[in-house]
Amino acid sequence: MSAVETTRDDFAALLDESFGRADVNEGAVVKGIVVAIEKDLAIIDIGLKTEGRVALREFAGPGRESAIKVGDEVEVYLERVENAMGEAVLSRDKARREESWIKLEKAFTANEKVFGVIFNQVKGGFTVDLDGAVAFLPRSQVDIRPIRDVGPLMHNQQPFQILKMDRRRGNIVVSRRTVLEETRAEQRHELVQNLEEGQAIDGVVKNITDYGAFVDLGGIDGLLHVTDIAWRRVNHPTEVLNIGQTVKVKIIKINHETHRISLGMKQLLGDPWEGIEAKYPVEARFKGRVTNITDYGAFVELEPGIEGLIHVSEMSWTKKNVHPGKIVSTSQEVEVQVLEVDSAKRRISLGLKQTLQNPWEAFAEKYAPGAVVEGEVKNKTEFGLFLGLDGDVDGMVHLSDLDWNRPGEQVIDEYRKGDMVKAVVLDVDVEKERISLGIKQLAGDPFADAGEVKKGAIVTCEVTDVKDGGIEVKLTGTDLSAFIKRSELARERNDQRPERFSVGDKLDARVTLFDRKARKVQVSIKAMEIAEEKEAVAQYGSQDSGASLGDILGAALKQRAAGGEADEKED
Repeated sequence: MSAVETTRDDFAALLDESFGRADVNEGAVVKGIVVAIEKDLAIIDIGLKTEGRVALREFAGPGRESAIKVGDEVEVYLERVENAMGEAVLSRDKARREESWIKLEKAFTANEKVFGVIFNQVKGGFTVDLDGAVAFLPRSQVDIRPIRDVGPLMHNQQPFQILKMDRRRGNIVVSRRTVLEETRAEQRHELVQNLEEGQAIDGVVKNITDYGAFVDLGGIDGLLHVTDIAWRRVNHPTEVLNIGQTVKVKIIKINHETHRISLGMKQLLGDPWEGIEAKYPVEARFKGRVTNITDYGAFVELEPGIEGLIHVSEMSWTKKNVHPGKIVSTSQEVEVQVLEVDSAKRRISLGLKQTLQNPWEAFAEKYAPGAVVEGEVKNKTEFGLFLGLDGDVDGMVHLSDLDWNRPGEQVIDEYRKGDMVKAVVLDVDVEKERISLGIKQLAGDPFADAGEVKKGAIVTCEVTDVKDGGIEVKLTGTDLSAFIKRSELARERNDQRPERFSVGDKLDARVTLFDRKARKVQVSIKAMEIAEEKEAVAQYGSQDSGASLGDILGAALKQRAAGGEADEKED
């Protein structure tokens, strides 16, 4: 080596020694030695021609104290090699942050837990110091269940799980809840392995809800459903249980996949449904207490653990479509009759109305067919009237039983709700709960009282109405009415005029139809005139004998007139 080359190497070494270490760059983490401590500053030599100063507080932090002393080797972040004062600008916080980010990225990639300290509360959560790096802990990720007081969790070293990292933005999101859930899952798995279905175990009531209670079995919770607390009806768990109470429960079912455990208390007691058929035979009557009322009926407790249902249809003989709460009330003591027992389905059907007299039977005993009753018009329908009768029962008057002569559709308009009406009992069907009534029967049957009226008879009628198509008449001495059509008003066409008659006129007519069964009667003036003509021809000759029809009818009329005068003289 030449003298010139030696001189150059020596010069380079001297230059490096003069300007410091060649491997030290700004913006990097370097190692240094604490050479002095002045008040609250540490003087650190990083191998440059000048030292740097770092505040002692940077060596402390949440969950750790500053224990630095002269001679310690520390890592610091070199921001600038030399400032205006000729000193190196160093930072312990930035160095620790750089170290932490490298470690945290490795832990995040490997899905490993990290340790940190919650040191401050911010909007929506908390800040966590992860050995220099600051992370955000959302409030929802603090614990498995919402907690009110986070004071005991502050400033304590504890594990976290990194949920999200963004080095460019400097964002880190962590979760404490995930760690707790994993730990809890491991504990639950271990505890569940030691439990067996059918096992009786002591537990402590941890929480109570509307549907049951959660019981702590020593690190794992089981659900005690409200229906499994007691054989009797329990409306709310607080009726039997209190938080913190120690209870003995039986493990009913274990789901090893979800680690859910179903518990029961009543299963540790005898089943009251065993031999239930013998204890509560059908048609027997018992007293019980109403425990619950629903839209479809009421539940009655016969004994602790044994309840039966009175369906709404079995509550009252007469009150239909009424809410059960208007018939019975909760805690009321009632007498019921057993209708059906199903031990397999654990059901007892009860009847309330069966303990009372059937009002239709009572009505049938009091009012035989033909009896006259009085009731209020409750309702009008397209087929009749409903009357309210004794015993809260209703009777129906069919349209056909409103009037003998007029159509029911016309007569029913004369009645109003609330009217008091008399009627005749026609029939009582206890099984179908029906009472048939009649109003027209109060006046008697005009066909039954028709007297000598029969087909072919000549009757006297009184005109009650005159219409274009004929006249309405009433048969004198009866309640029968008939309509004589225009064509039946006279034998001669010219005389078939309704206007010839007036209301109140009396006339004779011949009965052409009288049917008691069909309840029909028809009369005809024309038929009477034709019959009289035939009778006159038979008595006084015929046209074949040389006499004219006028002569024959004239003779007949004279004979009738003579007979009439003789009758008057006799009178």
